[in-house]
Amino acid sequence: CRPVPKPEKRMEVCDLNPCPPRWKVTPAGPCSSSCGLGLAVQLVTCVQIHQGKEVLQEEHLCPVAEKPLTSVPCVIRTCSYEWSFSEWSECSTTCGNGIQTRQDFCLHSLTRRQVEPVFCRRFPKATVVRGCSSGPCPQHVGTRAPGAELQPETPATHPPPAAAAREERYKDLPLPAVPEEQLKGGGEEGTARRCLLCVCGNLFLNATGIINMMGLESSDCTVAIGRPLQEEITLRILDSSLNCSAGEVVLFSGRMMWRTGCRKLPLALINSRTNTLIVKQRVVLPGNGVILQYSSRTATKKYYQDCDKQLFGPRGEIVNPVQLPGQGQEVVCRTFIDVAPQHRIAIRALYTDPSTEGNQTLFNYILVRDVSTMKTMVFHGKQQFLWQSTGSQAEIEFHE
Repeated sequence: CRPVPKPEKRMEVCDLNPCPPRWKVTPAGPCSSSCGLGLAVQLVTCVQIHQGKEVLQEEHLCPVAEKPLTSVPCVIRTCSYEWSFSEWSECSTTCGNGIQTRQDFCLHSLTRRQVEPVFCRRFPKATVVRGCSSGPCPQHVGTRAPGAELQPETPATHPPPAAAAREERYKDLPLPAVPEEQLKGGGEEGTARRCLLCVCGNLFLNATGIINMMGLESSDCTVAIGRPLQEEITLRILDSSLNCSAGEVVLFSGRMMWRTGCRKLPLALINSRTNTLIVKQRVVLPGNGVILQYSSRTATKKYYQDCDKQLFGPRGEIVNPVQLPGQGQEVVCRTFIDVAPQHRIAIRALYTDPSTEGNQTLFNYILVRDVSTMKTMVFHGKQQFLWQSTGSQAEIEFHE
């Protein structure tokens, strides 16, 4: 190129668009614990370089999925205190599933003397409640009136004996009445009939109870709790051995709530806000699970109409609701149907007459909703139909 004149060097401006917003991390505080594992707070802000200067921006402009943690683990030195525990107590039941408890103590790691629990409050503590089994209980198999509705229970002054509570707990399970000799039979059929005390797939209708979902062979386990319409359910997680890193999780769902979790479950409180609650557990490692304790109380808010009905029975008749005095024609009357999670629902219209008779609700079409998929079917006039659910919950609405 020597014979050709060499052009002068020059600089040109390029890419005039500002750099995209990014997260900026600034240390903002010391370690929260003087010994052992603690947390250090850091300031996370969204900034953007504009004309060579850093400009603070709204957080939604930065990628949410990439936002750094506002606190990070830190350790200054090893602590001098640690948790210690007593032996496990005996199982709380003489048969069936129960719980065991143990006492926790805070000890000085050098002198091994007990000190106030406040010295150990920053350290992780092992569980003090776990599930246990005292062997199978005597079998009680009976029948129930078709389509029977659950009536409210009057809370007792003293809790019933464990045996009576278990009998009440399992009497409403939709199991066929079979001879005692078949219950004692062998093989797969006998095993299925002896599974009266199995947890997974059952519907619990008592006002209070404990559900032990630990030590199960199935990786997926679903249970349901049902109460009268005017009540709501409060559930406490007594213990959890779920492995969050392995993807184990538990899901709580109701008509007006949905919650899932794995970490920090022990002693967590779940409120259904309505009269039914479904718990789904998925585990990877055999034996892992949760222990639940539930109770019911009068609902704080009324979410239903006075003409609504709740059915828990394995079978029965559905009649369009009765119009109550003073109710406006705009009221939509519903019938809620809940069965055990292992079962499905079939609704057959044997006779439909949209004309009004007496004080029954005047309607000209019916909505049937499958709660698990939220799919709704509409049936008009005198149309007869057979409808089947994909889950264990259904709702029927009678519309003008």
